[in-house]
Amino acid sequence: MDGKIVYWLGDSLYLNITNRCTNECYFCFRRYWNGISGFNLRLAQEPSVEQIIECLEKHISRRKWKEIVFCGFGEPTIRLDCILEVTRWIKRHYPFLKVRLDTNGHALLINPNRDVIEDLKEAGIDALSVSLNGHDEETYNKVCKPAFKNAYKSVIDFIKRARNALWLN
Repeated sequence: MDGKIVYWLGDSLYLNITNRCTNECYFCFRRYWNGISGFNLRLAQEPSVEQIIECLEKHISRRKWKEIVFCGFGEPTIRLDCILEVTRWIKRHYPFLKVRLDTNGHALLINPNRDVIEDLKEAGIDALSVSLNGHDEETYNKVCKPAFKNAYKSVIDFIKRARNALWLN
């Protein structure tokens, strides 16, 4: 792997599981840099669940982490099954650790025949951070250039469903 799978900022441990994204935001780091805070996040290939867990095992006990966050150079929910499997592993071995998902909110469009919110909740995701980078659909489409036609409405729906499931950061 060229890019880092696991990196850290402050007291959060981050998981970079894909470089694919369903947005082409004009401000996105990946348009201008290869990484953040000295970590190269450009993946030559997507890591397997086993590779992610192996990297986690190398870094998880190095210090006391506040949380583990799925956030890298792509939209994590493109690899929903990976998120679920890794989260279950974390919760089985480190149940005291908070697991957060940073997302563009396209999960319902990416995984149309799944109850994504319920899947995330059942796996043990503790919190979501959803990037809604526009106050209306027109602004959102200009800023984010989503691959999906009704992305803005779907992100709003995703946020409402998550809130109704009783968690959202």
